[in-house]
Amino acid sequence: MVREDSEMDIFWKNQLVDTNQMRELDRRTIEEFGLRGEVLMELAGKGVIQYLEQNFPLLKDAVIFCGKGNNGGDGLVVGRYLLNRKVEVTVFLLGKKNELKGDARLNLERFLKLGGVVIELKKEQELDSVKIYLKDTELIIDAIFGTGLDSEVKGITRKVIEIINEFALDFIIPVISVDIPSGVNASNGQIMGEAVRADATITFGRAKIGHYIYPGTDYVGNLAIIDIGIPSKFTERVNTWLVNEELAYSMFKLRKPDSHKGENGHCLILAGSVGKTGAAVMAGESAMRTGAGLVTLGVPASLNEIFEMKTTEVMTEPIPDDSNQSFNHLSIPKAKELIKEKDVIAIGPGIGQGAGIDEFVQEILLSSKAPIVVDADGLNSLARQIEVLKKIKAPLILTPHPGEMSRLCKMSIAQIQKDRIGVARKFAKEWNLVLVLKGARTIIAGPKGDVFINLSGNEGMASGGMGDVLTGIITGLLSQKYDPLKASVLGTYIHGLAGDLAYEEMGGVGIMAGDLISRIPQVRKWLYKKLFGMEE
Repeated sequence: MVREDSEMDIFWKNQLVDTNQMRELDRRTIEEFGLRGEVLMELAGKGVIQYLEQNFPLLKDAVIFCGKGNNGGDGLVVGRYLLNRKVEVTVFLLGKKNELKGDARLNLERFLKLGGVVIELKKEQELDSVKIYLKDTELIIDAIFGTGLDSEVKGITRKVIEIINEFALDFIIPVISVDIPSGVNASNGQIMGEAVRADATITFGRAKIGHYIYPGTDYVGNLAIIDIGIPSKFTERVNTWLVNEELAYSMFKLRKPDSHKGENGHCLILAGSVGKTGAAVMAGESAMRTGAGLVTLGVPASLNEIFEMKTTEVMTEPIPDDSNQSFNHLSIPKAKELIKEKDVIAIGPGIGQGAGIDEFVQEILLSSKAPIVVDADGLNSLARQIEVLKKIKAPLILTPHPGEMSRLCKMSIAQIQKDRIGVARKFAKEWNLVLVLKGARTIIAGPKGDVFINLSGNEGMASGGMGDVLTGIITGLLSQKYDPLKASVLGTYIHGLAGDLAYEEMGGVGIMAGDLISRIPQVRKWLYKKLFGMEE
Protein backbone atom coordinates (compact mmCIF):
# COMPACT_ATOMS: atom_id res chain seq x y z
CA MET A 1 0.00 0.00 0.00
CA VAL A 2 1.38 3.42 -0.96
CA ARG A 3 1.51 5.78 2.01
CA GLU A 4 1.56 9.56 1.89
CA ASP A 5 4.37 11.38 3.70
CA SER A 6 1.90 12.68 6.28
CA GLU A 7 0.99 9.12 7.19
CA MET A 8 4.52 7.83 7.73
CA ASP A 9 4.97 8.93 11.34
CA ILE A 10 1.56 7.55 12.30
CA PHE A 11 2.33 4.22 10.65
CA TRP A 12 5.65 4.07 12.49
CA LYS A 13 3.96 4.65 15.85
CA ASN A 14 1.31 2.03 15.11
CA GLN A 15 3.68 -0.82 14.26
CA LEU A 16 3.12 -4.15 16.00
CA VAL A 17 5.71 -6.92 16.24
CA ASP A 18 5.63 -10.64 16.90
CA THR A 19 8.09 -12.64 19.01
CA ASN A 20 10.63 -13.22 16.25
CA GLN A 21 10.56 -9.62 15.07
CA MET A 22 11.12 -8.32 18.60
CA ARG A 23 13.98 -10.75 19.11
CA GLU A 24 15.55 -9.52 15.87
CA LEU A 25 15.11 -5.87 16.88
CA ASP A 26 16.88 -6.59 20.17
CA ARG A 27 19.68 -8.44 18.38
CA ARG A 28 20.30 -5.68 15.85
CA THR A 29 20.20 -3.00 18.54
CA ILE A 30 22.86 -4.88 20.49
CA GLU A 31 25.06 -6.10 17.64
CA GLU A 32 24.73 -3.39 15.00
CA PHE A 33 23.90 -0.31 17.06
CA GLY A 34 26.14 -1.22 19.99
CA LEU A 35 23.60 -0.78 22.77
CA ARG A 36 24.41 -3.59 25.19
CA GLY A 37 21.73 -5.96 26.46
CA GLU A 38 22.47 -4.81 29.98
CA VAL A 39 21.61 -1.24 28.96
CA LEU A 40 18.36 -2.31 27.28
CA MET A 41 17.35 -4.16 30.44
CA GLU A 42 18.17 -1.11 32.54
CA LEU A 43 16.11 1.16 30.29
CA ALA A 44 13.20 -1.29 30.42
CA GLY A 45 13.27 -1.40 34.20
CA LYS A 46 13.50 2.38 34.47
CA GLY A 47 10.52 2.70 32.14
CA VAL A 48 8.46 0.54 34.47
CA ILE A 49 9.59 2.65 37.42
CA GLN A 50 8.50 5.85 35.69
CA TYR A 51 5.06 4.32 35.15
CA LEU A 52 4.86 3.26 38.81
CA GLU A 53 5.91 6.71 40.05
CA GLN A 54 3.14 8.31 38.00
CA ASN A 55 0.43 5.83 38.95
CA PHE A 56 1.48 4.61 42.43
CA PRO A 57 3.29 7.60 43.96
CA LEU A 58 2.67 6.43 47.55
CA LEU A 59 3.71 2.81 47.01
CA LYS A 60 5.28 1.22 50.10
CA ASP A 61 5.16 -2.52 49.41
CA ALA A 62 5.42 -4.69 46.29
CA VAL A 63 5.79 -8.36 45.41
CA ILE A 64 7.60 -9.19 42.17
CA PHE A 65 7.39 -12.58 40.46
CA CYS A 66 10.44 -13.22 38.27
CA GLY A 67 11.21 -15.93 35.77
CA LYS A 68 14.71 -17.14 34.92
CA GLY A 69 15.03 -15.26 31.63
CA ASN A 70 15.37 -11.64 30.56
CA ASN A 71 11.82 -10.81 31.63
CA GLY A 72 12.83 -11.81 35.14
CA GLY A 73 15.91 -9.64 34.73
CA ASP A 74 13.66 -6.68 33.90
CA GLY A 75 11.71 -7.42 37.08
CA LEU A 76 14.91 -7.42 39.14
CA VAL A 77 15.86 -4.00 37.75
CA VAL A 78 12.43 -2.76 38.84
CA GLY A 79 12.98 -4.30 42.26
CA ARG A 80 16.34 -2.55 42.66
CA TYR A 81 14.89 0.85 41.82
CA LEU A 82 11.99 0.29 44.21
CA LEU A 83 14.44 -0.60 47.00
CA ASN A 84 16.26 2.66 46.34
CA ARG A 85 12.93 4.43 46.80
CA LYS A 86 12.45 2.79 50.22
CA VAL A 87 9.72 0.46 48.97
CA GLU A 88 9.61 -2.91 50.71
CA VAL A 89 10.17 -5.46 47.94
CA THR A 90 9.90 -9.24 47.94
CA VAL A 91 10.94 -11.18 44.84
CA PHE A 92 9.66 -14.69 44.20
CA LEU A 93 11.94 -16.44 41.71
CA LEU A 94 10.44 -19.26 39.65
CA GLY A 95 13.55 -21.43 39.89
CA LYS A 96 16.99 -21.27 41.48
CA LYS A 97 19.25 -18.24 41.68
CA ASN A 98 22.12 -20.11 40.05
CA GLU A 99 19.96 -20.80 36.98
CA LEU A 100 19.94 -17.13 35.95
CA LYS A 101 22.41 -16.22 33.19
CA GLY A 102 23.83 -13.13 31.54
CA ASP A 103 22.14 -9.79 32.16
CA ALA A 104 19.46 -11.37 34.35
CA ARG A 105 22.17 -12.85 36.58
CA LEU A 106 23.93 -9.48 36.78
CA ASN A 107 20.76 -7.75 37.93
CA LEU A 108 20.04 -10.48 40.46
CA GLU A 109 23.44 -9.82 42.03
CA ARG A 110 22.81 -6.06 42.09
CA PHE A 111 19.41 -6.57 43.70
CA LEU A 112 20.93 -8.81 46.39
CA LYS A 113 23.73 -6.31 47.09
CA LEU A 114 21.08 -3.77 48.08
CA GLY A 115 19.66 -6.24 50.58
CA GLY A 116 16.82 -7.42 48.37
CA VAL A 117 14.90 -10.53 49.39
CA VAL A 118 14.66 -13.33 46.81
CA ILE A 119 12.59 -16.41 47.65
CA GLU A 120 13.07 -19.40 45.36
CA LEU A 121 9.96 -21.30 44.32
CA LYS A 122 10.78 -24.85 43.26
CA LYS A 123 8.02 -26.98 44.79
CA GLU A 124 4.28 -26.56 45.20
CA GLN A 125 4.66 -26.94 48.96
CA GLU A 126 6.44 -23.56 48.97
CA LEU A 127 3.41 -21.73 47.58
CA ASP A 128 1.91 -21.09 51.02
CA SER A 129 4.57 -18.42 51.55
CA VAL A 130 3.38 -16.68 48.39
CA LYS A 131 -0.14 -16.41 49.76
CA ILE A 132 1.12 -14.95 53.04
CA TYR A 133 3.03 -12.17 51.27
CA LEU A 134 0.25 -11.39 48.82
CA LYS A 135 -2.33 -10.79 51.56
CA ASP A 136 -0.41 -7.75 52.76
CA THR A 137 1.08 -6.30 49.58
CA GLU A 138 -0.05 -3.18 47.74
CA LEU A 139 1.13 -4.19 44.27
CA ILE A 140 1.94 -7.34 42.29
CA ILE A 141 4.49 -7.13 39.47
CA ASP A 142 4.53 -9.96 36.95
CA ALA A 143 7.92 -10.58 35.28
CA ILE A 144 7.71 -14.35 34.81
CA PHE A 145 7.53 -14.78 31.04
CA GLY A 146 8.26 -12.22 28.35
CA THR A 147 7.51 -12.32 24.66
CA GLY A 148 9.37 -15.59 24.04
CA LEU A 149 6.77 -17.93 25.52
CA ASP A 150 5.64 -20.52 22.96
CA SER A 151 4.63 -23.54 25.04
CA GLU A 152 1.90 -24.28 27.55
CA VAL A 153 2.38 -23.01 31.09
CA LYS A 154 2.47 -25.99 33.46
CA GLY A 155 3.44 -27.10 36.92
CA ILE A 156 4.36 -24.69 39.68
CA THR A 157 4.42 -21.69 37.32
CA ARG A 158 0.80 -22.27 36.38
CA LYS A 159 -0.09 -22.57 40.07
CA VAL A 160 1.65 -19.26 40.77
CA ILE A 161 -0.27 -17.51 37.99
CA GLU A 162 -3.54 -18.91 39.35
CA ILE A 163 -2.65 -17.61 42.82
CA ILE A 164 -1.78 -14.16 41.44
CA ASN A 165 -5.16 -13.93 39.69
CA GLU A 166 -7.05 -15.24 42.72
CA PHE A 167 -5.46 -12.87 45.24
CA ALA A 168 -5.58 -9.87 42.92
CA LEU A 169 -9.32 -10.39 42.61
CA ASP A 170 -10.09 -11.28 46.22
CA PHE A 171 -7.93 -8.57 47.83
CA ILE A 172 -8.24 -5.95 45.05
CA ILE A 173 -4.48 -5.85 44.46
CA PRO A 174 -3.38 -4.14 41.24
CA VAL A 175 -1.23 -6.25 38.92
CA ILE A 176 1.39 -4.82 36.58
CA SER A 177 2.86 -7.06 33.88
CA VAL A 178 6.31 -6.43 32.44
CA ASP A 179 6.29 -6.53 28.60
CA ILE A 180 3.30 -8.89 28.30
CA PRO A 181 1.11 -10.74 30.81
CA SER A 182 2.81 -14.04 31.55
CA GLY A 183 1.03 -16.80 29.67
CA VAL A 184 -0.09 -14.68 26.70
CA ASN A 185 1.49 -15.56 23.36
CA ALA A 186 3.01 -12.35 22.01
CA SER A 187 2.58 -13.37 18.37
CA ASN A 188 -1.08 -14.40 18.29
CA GLY A 189 -2.73 -13.49 21.61
CA GLN A 190 -3.47 -17.09 22.56
CA ILE A 191 -3.50 -18.10 26.22
CA MET A 192 -0.85 -20.74 26.80
CA GLY A 193 -2.77 -22.70 29.40
CA GLU A 194 -3.09 -19.91 31.98
CA ALA A 195 -2.17 -16.21 31.99
CA VAL A 196 -1.84 -13.33 34.41
CA ARG A 197 -4.76 -10.89 34.32
CA ALA A 198 -3.02 -7.54 34.49
CA ASP A 199 -4.45 -4.14 35.28
CA ALA A 200 -1.67 -2.60 33.22
CA THR A 201 1.14 -3.83 30.99
CA ILE A 202 4.34 -1.92 30.32
CA THR A 203 5.97 -3.06 27.09
CA PHE A 204 9.23 -2.05 25.41
CA GLY A 205 10.18 -0.76 21.98
CA ARG A 206 7.01 -1.71 20.12
CA ALA A 207 3.61 -3.04 21.10
CA LYS A 208 3.21 -6.73 20.42
CA ILE A 209 0.54 -8.36 18.28
CA GLY A 210 -0.59 -10.40 21.28
CA HIS A 211 -1.45 -7.20 23.15
CA TYR A 212 -4.32 -6.56 20.73
CA ILE A 213 -5.62 -9.96 19.61
CA TYR A 214 -8.30 -11.84 21.54
CA PRO A 215 -8.24 -13.56 23.93
CA GLY A 216 -4.87 -12.12 25.01
CA THR A 217 -5.98 -8.50 24.82
CA ASP A 218 -8.45 -9.17 27.65
CA TYR A 219 -5.49 -9.87 29.96
CA VAL A 220 -3.41 -6.77 29.14
CA GLY A 221 -5.27 -3.97 30.90
CA ASN A 222 -3.95 -0.49 30.15
CA LEU A 223 -0.95 -0.65 27.82
CA ALA A 224 2.06 1.66 28.07
CA ILE A 225 4.88 1.54 25.51
CA ILE A 226 8.37 2.50 26.70
CA ASP A 227 11.10 3.71 24.32
CA ILE A 228 14.30 1.79 25.12
CA GLY A 229 16.39 3.16 22.27
CA ILE A 230 15.74 0.72 19.42
CA PRO A 231 16.56 2.64 16.20
CA SER A 232 13.43 3.24 14.13
CA LYS A 233 15.25 2.28 10.92
CA PHE A 234 15.45 -1.28 12.20
CA THR A 235 11.64 -1.54 12.05
CA GLU A 236 11.36 -0.88 8.31
CA ARG A 237 10.44 -4.50 7.61
CA VAL A 238 7.71 -4.64 10.25
CA ASN A 239 4.46 -5.10 8.34
CA THR A 240 1.72 -5.29 10.98
CA TRP A 241 -0.10 -2.18 12.15
CA LEU A 242 -2.79 -1.17 14.60
CA VAL A 243 -5.70 0.79 13.11
CA ASN A 244 -6.67 3.43 15.64
CA GLU A 245 -8.24 6.88 15.40
CA GLU A 246 -5.10 8.63 14.17
CA LEU A 247 -4.24 6.13 11.48
CA ALA A 248 -7.81 5.92 10.21
CA TYR A 249 -8.19 9.70 9.99
CA SER A 250 -4.89 10.00 8.10
CA MET A 251 -6.36 7.84 5.32
CA PHE A 252 -9.35 10.06 4.53
CA LYS A 253 -9.26 12.01 1.28
CA LEU A 254 -10.45 15.60 1.13
CA ARG A 255 -13.40 16.21 -1.18
CA LYS A 256 -13.03 19.18 -3.53
CA PRO A 257 -15.54 22.02 -3.14
CA ASP A 258 -16.52 21.66 -6.80
CA SER A 259 -16.80 17.88 -6.68
CA HIS A 260 -19.67 16.25 -8.59
CA LYS A 261 -21.26 12.81 -8.45
CA GLY A 262 -19.39 11.55 -11.49
CA GLU A 263 -16.06 12.09 -9.75
CA ASN A 264 -17.17 10.08 -6.74
CA GLY A 265 -17.79 6.93 -8.71
CA HIS A 266 -20.58 4.58 -9.65
CA CYS A 267 -20.99 1.32 -7.70
CA LEU A 268 -22.73 -1.79 -8.96
CA ILE A 269 -23.84 -4.14 -6.19
CA LEU A 270 -25.13 -7.53 -7.36
CA ALA A 271 -27.23 -8.68 -4.47
CA GLY A 272 -30.51 -10.02 -3.16
CA SER A 273 -32.79 -13.02 -3.52
CA VAL A 274 -36.18 -13.98 -2.14
CA GLY A 275 -36.21 -13.34 1.61
CA LYS A 276 -32.90 -11.46 1.48
CA THR A 277 -33.74 -8.16 -0.17
CA GLY A 278 -32.67 -6.30 2.96
CA ALA A 279 -29.03 -7.37 2.52
CA ALA A 280 -28.89 -5.70 -0.88
CA VAL A 281 -30.57 -2.51 0.31
CA MET A 282 -28.26 -2.14 3.32
CA ALA A 283 -25.17 -2.61 1.15
CA GLY A 284 -26.41 -0.02 -1.33
CA GLU A 285 -27.37 2.58 1.26
CA SER A 286 -24.06 2.09 3.08
CA ALA A 287 -22.14 2.79 -0.12
CA MET A 288 -24.12 6.01 -0.58
CA ARG A 289 -23.56 7.09 3.02
CA THR A 290 -19.83 6.50 2.58
CA GLY A 291 -19.73 9.01 -0.26
CA ALA A 292 -20.22 7.12 -3.52
CA GLY A 293 -21.57 9.36 -6.28
CA LEU A 294 -24.00 6.79 -7.65
CA VAL A 295 -25.07 3.33 -6.53
CA THR A 296 -26.95 0.78 -8.60
CA LEU A 297 -28.31 -2.46 -7.21
CA GLY A 298 -28.35 -5.27 -9.76
CA VAL A 299 -31.22 -7.43 -8.48
CA PRO A 300 -33.33 -10.41 -9.57
CA ALA A 301 -35.93 -9.03 -11.99
CA SER A 302 -38.86 -10.72 -10.27
CA LEU A 303 -38.00 -8.86 -7.06
CA ASN A 304 -37.38 -5.46 -8.62
CA GLU A 305 -40.69 -3.96 -7.50
CA ILE A 306 -39.79 -4.74 -3.90
CA PHE A 307 -36.45 -2.98 -4.30
CA GLU A 308 -38.09 0.01 -6.00
CA MET A 309 -40.27 0.45 -2.91
CA LYS A 310 -37.39 -0.03 -0.46
CA THR A 311 -34.85 2.34 -2.02
CA THR A 312 -34.85 6.01 -2.92
CA GLU A 313 -31.36 7.36 -3.58
CA VAL A 314 -30.07 3.93 -4.61
CA MET A 315 -31.01 2.91 -8.17
CA THR A 316 -32.00 -0.59 -9.28
CA GLU A 317 -31.42 -2.63 -12.43
CA PRO A 318 -33.58 -5.74 -12.88
CA ILE A 319 -31.56 -8.76 -14.03
CA PRO A 320 -33.20 -11.90 -15.48
CA ASP A 321 -33.52 -14.59 -12.80
CA ASP A 322 -34.78 -18.14 -12.37
CA SER A 323 -38.04 -19.52 -11.03
CA ASN A 324 -36.60 -19.38 -7.52
CA GLN A 325 -36.06 -15.62 -7.89
CA SER A 326 -32.29 -16.03 -7.84
CA PHE A 327 -29.43 -15.30 -10.23
CA ASN A 328 -28.38 -18.06 -12.64
CA HIS A 329 -26.90 -18.44 -16.14
CA LEU A 330 -29.74 -16.34 -17.58
CA SER A 331 -28.55 -13.43 -15.45
CA ILE A 332 -25.03 -13.34 -16.88
CA PRO A 333 -25.49 -11.30 -20.11
CA LYS A 334 -27.31 -8.40 -18.43
CA ALA A 335 -24.93 -8.39 -15.45
CA LYS A 336 -21.88 -8.32 -17.73
CA GLU A 337 -23.41 -5.42 -19.63
CA LEU A 338 -23.88 -3.47 -16.38
CA ILE A 339 -20.33 -4.16 -15.23
CA LYS A 340 -18.78 -2.34 -18.18
CA GLU A 341 -19.93 1.09 -17.02
CA LYS A 342 -19.13 0.86 -13.31
CA ASP A 343 -16.13 1.90 -11.20
CA VAL A 344 -16.48 -0.89 -8.63
CA ILE A 345 -18.43 -4.13 -8.32
CA ALA A 346 -19.71 -5.86 -5.19
CA ILE A 347 -21.24 -9.31 -5.30
CA GLY A 348 -22.70 -11.59 -2.68
CA PRO A 349 -25.02 -9.95 -0.14
CA GLY A 350 -28.17 -12.04 -0.01
CA ILE A 351 -27.74 -13.74 -3.42
CA GLY A 352 -28.46 -17.18 -1.97
CA GLN A 353 -26.96 -20.48 -3.05
CA GLY A 354 -29.24 -21.54 -5.87
CA ALA A 355 -28.28 -24.08 -8.52
CA GLY A 356 -26.95 -21.52 -10.99
CA ILE A 357 -25.19 -19.19 -8.60
CA ASP A 358 -21.68 -20.62 -9.02
CA GLU A 359 -21.64 -20.03 -12.77
CA PHE A 360 -22.99 -16.51 -12.26
CA VAL A 361 -20.37 -15.60 -9.65
CA GLN A 362 -17.53 -17.04 -11.73
CA GLU A 363 -18.53 -15.11 -14.85
CA ILE A 364 -18.78 -11.84 -12.95
CA LEU A 365 -15.39 -12.31 -11.30
CA LEU A 366 -13.70 -13.15 -14.58
CA SER A 367 -15.40 -10.39 -16.59
CA SER A 368 -14.82 -7.35 -14.40
CA LYS A 369 -11.90 -5.00 -14.86
CA ALA A 370 -13.06 -2.82 -11.96
CA PRO A 371 -12.23 -3.71 -8.33
CA ILE A 372 -14.52 -6.38 -6.88
CA VAL A 373 -15.75 -6.88 -3.31
CA VAL A 374 -16.99 -10.42 -2.59
CA ASP A 375 -19.05 -11.15 0.52
CA ALA A 376 -21.56 -13.60 1.99
CA ASP A 377 -23.01 -16.06 -0.54
CA GLY A 378 -20.47 -14.86 -3.09
CA LEU A 379 -17.78 -16.22 -0.78
CA ASN A 380 -19.63 -19.50 -0.32
CA SER A 381 -19.77 -19.87 -4.09
CA LEU A 382 -16.10 -19.01 -4.41
CA ALA A 383 -15.20 -21.63 -1.82
CA ARG A 384 -16.68 -24.29 -4.11
CA GLN A 385 -14.50 -23.12 -7.02
CA ILE A 386 -11.46 -21.61 -5.32
CA GLU A 387 -9.16 -22.10 -8.33
CA VAL A 388 -11.09 -19.33 -10.09
CA LEU A 389 -9.01 -16.92 -8.02
CA LYS A 390 -5.98 -17.69 -10.18
CA LYS A 391 -7.76 -16.35 -13.27
CA ILE A 392 -9.19 -13.10 -11.91
CA LYS A 393 -7.51 -9.97 -13.31
CA ALA A 394 -9.34 -7.28 -11.33
CA PRO A 395 -8.28 -6.13 -7.83
CA LEU A 396 -10.16 -8.34 -5.39
CA ILE A 397 -11.36 -7.92 -1.80
CA LEU A 398 -12.86 -10.83 0.15
CA THR A 399 -14.70 -10.15 3.42
CA PRO A 400 -15.29 -13.49 5.20
CA HIS A 401 -16.32 -14.15 8.77
CA PRO A 402 -14.54 -17.16 10.36
CA GLY A 403 -17.16 -19.63 9.09
CA GLU A 404 -16.81 -18.43 5.51
CA MET A 405 -13.03 -18.35 5.90
CA SER A 406 -13.14 -21.95 7.03
CA ARG A 407 -14.80 -22.92 3.77
CA LEU A 408 -12.38 -20.83 1.70
CA CYS A 409 -9.15 -22.17 3.18
CA LYS A 410 -10.35 -25.65 4.22
CA MET A 411 -9.39 -25.15 7.87
CA SER A 412 -11.51 -25.46 10.99
CA ILE A 413 -12.81 -22.31 12.64
CA ALA A 414 -10.78 -23.19 15.74
CA GLN A 415 -7.57 -23.37 13.69
CA ILE A 416 -8.29 -20.01 12.11
CA GLN A 417 -9.09 -18.32 15.40
CA LYS A 418 -5.83 -19.56 16.95
CA ASP A 419 -3.79 -17.71 14.32
CA ARG A 420 -6.02 -15.14 12.64
CA ILE A 421 -3.12 -13.00 11.47
CA GLY A 422 -1.07 -15.88 10.12
CA VAL A 423 -4.01 -17.42 8.28
CA ALA A 424 -5.14 -14.09 6.79
CA ARG A 425 -1.63 -13.07 5.73
CA LYS A 426 -0.91 -16.41 4.06
CA PHE A 427 -4.22 -16.49 2.18
CA ALA A 428 -3.95 -12.90 0.93
CA LYS A 429 -0.40 -13.44 -0.33
CA GLU A 430 -1.16 -16.82 -1.88
CA TRP A 431 -4.11 -15.54 -3.91
CA ASN A 432 -2.88 -11.95 -4.48
CA LEU A 433 -5.87 -10.21 -2.94
CA VAL A 434 -7.05 -8.20 0.07
CA LEU A 435 -8.66 -10.26 2.81
CA VAL A 436 -10.88 -8.77 5.52
CA LEU A 437 -11.20 -11.48 8.18
CA LYS A 438 -14.12 -10.25 10.25
CA GLY A 439 -14.60 -10.67 13.98
CA ALA A 440 -13.57 -8.98 17.20
CA ARG A 441 -10.41 -7.13 16.10
CA THR A 442 -10.98 -7.64 12.37
CA ILE A 443 -7.80 -8.48 10.44
CA ILE A 444 -7.11 -6.84 7.08
CA ALA A 445 -4.36 -8.53 5.05
CA GLY A 446 -2.86 -7.29 1.79
CA PRO A 447 -1.30 -9.18 -1.12
CA LYS A 448 2.26 -8.15 -0.17
CA GLY A 449 2.02 -9.36 3.42
CA ASP A 450 0.88 -6.14 5.12
CA VAL A 451 -1.57 -6.76 7.96
CA PHE A 452 -3.76 -4.34 9.91
CA ILE A 453 -5.60 -5.01 13.18
CA ASN A 454 -8.76 -2.93 13.57
CA LEU A 455 -9.55 -1.43 16.98
CA SER A 456 -13.05 -0.11 16.38
CA GLY A 457 -16.28 -2.02 16.97
CA ASN A 458 -18.03 -3.67 19.89
CA GLU A 459 -20.02 -6.70 20.99
CA GLY A 460 -23.31 -4.98 20.16
CA MET A 461 -22.50 -5.48 16.48
CA ALA A 462 -22.93 -9.26 16.74
CA SER A 463 -26.17 -9.30 14.75
CA GLY A 464 -27.33 -9.97 11.21
CA GLY A 465 -26.66 -7.55 8.37
CA MET A 466 -23.46 -6.02 9.72
CA GLY A 467 -21.43 -7.64 6.95
CA ASP A 468 -23.70 -6.14 4.29
CA VAL A 469 -23.04 -2.69 5.71
CA LEU A 470 -19.28 -3.31 5.67
CA THR A 471 -19.46 -4.44 2.04
CA GLY A 472 -21.25 -1.23 1.14
CA ILE A 473 -18.74 0.96 2.99
CA ILE A 474 -15.71 -0.63 1.32
CA THR A 475 -17.45 -0.48 -2.06
CA GLY A 476 -18.26 3.20 -1.55
CA LEU A 477 -14.61 4.00 -0.77
CA LEU A 478 -13.39 2.09 -3.82
CA SER A 479 -15.71 4.15 -5.99
CA GLN A 480 -13.91 7.27 -4.71
CA LYS A 481 -10.56 5.90 -5.96
CA TYR A 482 -9.18 4.59 -2.67
CA ASP A 483 -6.81 1.72 -3.38
CA PRO A 484 -8.17 -1.70 -2.35
CA LEU A 485 -6.07 -2.16 0.80
CA LYS A 486 -6.66 1.37 2.05
CA ALA A 487 -10.38 1.12 1.29
CA SER A 488 -10.54 -2.10 3.30
CA VAL A 489 -8.58 -0.73 6.26
CA LEU A 490 -10.46 2.57 6.42
CA GLY A 491 -13.79 0.94 5.61
CA THR A 492 -13.43 -1.56 8.43
CA TYR A 493 -12.60 1.22 10.88
CA ILE A 494 -15.54 3.36 9.72
CA HIS A 495 -17.84 0.36 10.11
CA GLY A 496 -16.65 -0.33 13.66
CA LEU A 497 -16.74 3.31 14.73
CA ALA A 498 -20.28 3.72 13.39
CA GLY A 499 -21.11 0.76 15.61
CA ASP A 500 -19.35 2.42 18.54
CA LEU A 501 -21.36 5.61 18.04
CA ALA A 502 -24.55 3.53 18.05
CA TYR A 503 -23.34 1.76 21.20
CA GLU A 504 -22.81 5.10 22.98
CA GLU A 505 -26.36 6.17 22.22
CA MET A 506 -28.22 2.87 22.50
CA GLY A 507 -26.19 0.48 24.63
CA GLY A 508 -24.78 -2.89 23.67
CA VAL A 509 -27.95 -4.93 23.11
CA GLY A 510 -30.39 -4.46 20.26
CA ILE A 511 -28.16 -2.58 17.80
CA MET A 512 -29.21 -3.38 14.24
CA ALA A 513 -27.18 -3.05 11.07
CA GLY A 514 -29.41 -0.21 9.92
CA ASP A 515 -28.42 1.78 13.00
CA LEU A 516 -24.88 1.97 11.63
CA ILE A 517 -25.85 3.29 8.20
CA SER A 518 -27.17 6.64 9.42
CA ARG A 519 -24.03 7.13 11.51
CA ILE A 520 -21.50 6.54 8.73
CA PRO A 521 -21.31 10.25 7.73
CA GLN A 522 -20.69 11.19 11.38
CA VAL A 523 -17.49 9.17 11.61
CA ARG A 524 -15.07 11.60 9.97
CA LYS A 525 -16.54 14.55 11.86
CA TRP A 526 -16.33 12.65 15.16
CA LEU A 527 -12.72 11.62 14.53
CA TYR A 528 -11.64 15.16 13.75
CA LYS A 529 -13.22 16.55 16.91
CA LYS A 530 -11.75 13.72 19.03
CA LEU A 531 -8.22 14.20 17.66
CA PHE A 532 -8.08 17.97 17.34
CA GLY A 533 -10.67 19.22 19.82
CA MET A 534 -12.65 21.27 17.30
CA GLU A 535 -15.09 20.96 14.43
CA GLU A 536 -13.61 20.17 11.03
